[in-house]
Amino acid sequence: MKLNSPRDISLLQLNKNEVLVIACDSAGGLGEKAQDQVKVSNMILGKYTVKVPLMEVMSLGAEVITVVDNLSVEYEPTGREIIAGIKENLALIGNSELLNGSTEENIKTVQTALGVTVIGKTTKEKLKRYTSSSKNNIIAAVGLPLVGKKLLKNKSKAVNFKKFLQIKDLNFIDQFLPVGSRGILYEARILAEENNYDLELIDNIVDLDKSAGPASVLLLSLREEDVTKLKKVIELPLNIVGRLL
Repeated sequence: MKLNSPRDISLLQLNKNEVLVIACDSAGGLGEKAQDQVKVSNMILGKYTVKVPLMEVMSLGAEVITVVDNLSVEYEPTGREIIAGIKENLALIGNSELLNGSTEENIKTVQTALGVTVIGKTTKEKLKRYTSSSKNNIIAAVGLPLVGKKLLKNKSKAVNFKKFLQIKDLNFIDQFLPVGSRGILYEARILAEENNYDLELIDNIVDLDKSAGPASVLLLSLREEDVTKLKKVIELPLNIVGRLL
C-alpha cells in the first residue's frame, strides 16, 4: 500500500510495521564531456547526485538497503569515475557495496547524464517520529542555496553528506528536510504541512526561493532554546527561516 507524504519521495507499506522509502535524483550537462555546460569531475558529480536521495531517505529515519545508478554514459572511464564518487558517500554509512546499475555501451555520448535511486526501509513508528515537530519550533536553514559553478566555488558553505550525518546525530533536532531546486520556502512549507501547523516567516538575509541545487541546504526543526547549541557545532551558514504555529 502506498502511503501519502508531502515530500518528494515514495512511501510503500510492506506489512503492518515496515515501510519502504524511495527517493531519486538526476543530473545532466554537468561533467567532463565535450558538451557539458558545467565542468566538474565525474567523481564529484557522483558524490553530489547520490547525496540528495540519500539525505531524503535518511531524513525519515530509514536504513538504506539499496542504491541504483542509471548512467547515460560509457563505463570506461566516465561511468567508473562517477561510481567511485557514489561509493565514496556510501562508505560513510558503512557499505559501499549497496550499489547496482547500468551504463550506456551502445551509443557514444557527448554529454553526461545520470539518475540515482535510493531505497531505504523503516517502521511506521520511526517514520512518525521523523515527521513530527513541536508547536513553536524554529525552522533553521543550514548551508546556503547554491548550484552549478557557484556551488563548486563555495563548497564550504554547502551541506555535504558527511556534515548531514553529523547533524543527524544531534539529539536536539526534531526533523530534517533537504532543500533542492524548489528552494527553502517550498520545503519549509512542506515541513509545516507535515505537522498541520502554519509557518510564520522570520526576516533573514537568505533568498528563500533560490535553488539549492543538489541539497546544499538542510532544513532543521528544533526548539528555540537549542538554536545556540546548533550554531556552536555546525560550522556552516545558519539562517532562521520561521516558526511553526
